[in-house]
Amino acid sequence: MDGRVGEIWFRPPKFNPLLVKYIFTSERLSIQVHPDDAQAQARGLPAGKEECWYILDAEPAAVLGIGTRRPLSERELADTARSGAIEALMEWHPVRANMFYHIPPGTVHAIGAGVSLVEIQQNVDVTYRLYDYGRPRELHLADGAAVARAAPMPGDLCREVDNAVSAILLDGRHLAVAHLRSDDLSLLAGAKEGAMIAPLDGTLAADGVTAHAGECLWVDDVATIAAEPGARFLAGWHKA
Repeated sequence: MDGRVGEIWFRPPKFNPLLVKYIFTSERLSIQVHPDDAQAQARGLPAGKEECWYILDAEPAAVLGIGTRRPLSERELADTARSGAIEALMEWHPVRANMFYHIPPGTVHAIGAGVSLVEIQQNVDVTYRLYDYGRPRELHLADGAAVARAAPMPGDLCREVDNAVSAILLDGRHLAVAHLRSDDLSLLAGAKEGAMIAPLDGTLAADGVTAHAGECLWVDDVATIAAEPGARFLAGWHKA
């Protein structure tokens, strides 16, 4: 943890392909991008990284950077990242609690200041940092520009979550995420090999372990989940 960001990581059992983080920001985080599977494997990595964000809370002026204001070529993206012009070329989206964002591989993205969120992602350590506001950290301009699809954010990457209903939020190539209420857990049927569970309201238990908001559980058998009335949570599971 440092002055810009607090992170809590919940790692599942060894070799599990998912990772959950709670992220809390006080300054804008770096502008970055992740490769897809083919791009990652060409670089000697096991897989790319797909991720998503559920917004827990946001200050009134908080923003997320997702996509660029116009399409940028590989060379233009690298040049604007090097000069700092990329900051003005990012699409900065106002953000509020209960919003959900899908960040596919290749999406140029950044988390702004004053945001608290849950991140569910493929458990692969690969991030190409394009711009860091002059902070003295390594940048990865060649790889980042090569794997990026720098363009405006498609509208279907963002949605508002209805707290009153259970719903699939993401049905991606590798990653599925659902918002679930205690009165309708039927969507967990898709999590045949277990799921990462992040409680949002109330208490739930599985296999004798209890979890509250701000915590996380790995559940091998989702049929064992018992949620108190009114509880709601996020469930993420890997799709082969």
